Amino acid sequence: MEVLCEVSVRHVHLSQEHVNTLFGKGHKLTPARELSQPGQYLCEERVDLMTPKATFKDVAIIGPTRAKSQVELSRTDCFTLGLKNVPIRQSGHLDGSVGISIKTNLGTINLDDGVIIGQRHVHLDPETASKNNLIDGQIVGIQFDGSRSGVLGNTVVRVHETFSSAIHIDTDEGNAMNFSKGTARIIV
Repeated sequence: MEVLCEVSVRHVHLSQEHVNTLFGKGHKLTPARELSQPGQYLCEERVDLMTPKATFKDVAIIGPTRAKSQVELSRTDCFTLGLKNVPIRQSGHLDGSVGISIKTNLGTINLDDGVIIGQRHVHLDPETASKNNLIDGQIVGIQFDGSRSGVLGNTVVRVHETFSSAIHIDTDEGNAMNFSKGTARIIV
């Protein structure tokens, strides 16, 4: 099964409380462009991520707001920022995650937790998953062709009626496969 594959760069998801702190009380995130998953969008607003070792400026925010703020980084990003023991997790699964400071010119928040390395995953709607004998939570591989062909295992299948078919990998994984955007094959 061939599926659109996208490289997910470092980004932040914010709660409304943290949007208020960083951009002003009552601020609403401004959509810049829609993303592949329905209802998800890249925001015009940007933030800086700070640790005692380094700062990443102008980091993307993905909307809409969430119940809890989180930061998704690659392993290389974590090395650069000096963050240790950052767990690989599915989005929203923040147990055991580490903290970071998020800053704008209007405010700063210090997260005690919420930094994860996003688990590579496949988004599928129930009909597509069923047609391909895949279920939510199943672990599959992703086959990449090209100059640095290979397979990335331990890829989580996520099934929901609002999903569009797409594979999401991080920048380290994309670089390892010399891949930026296109299709990849799901292998069981």
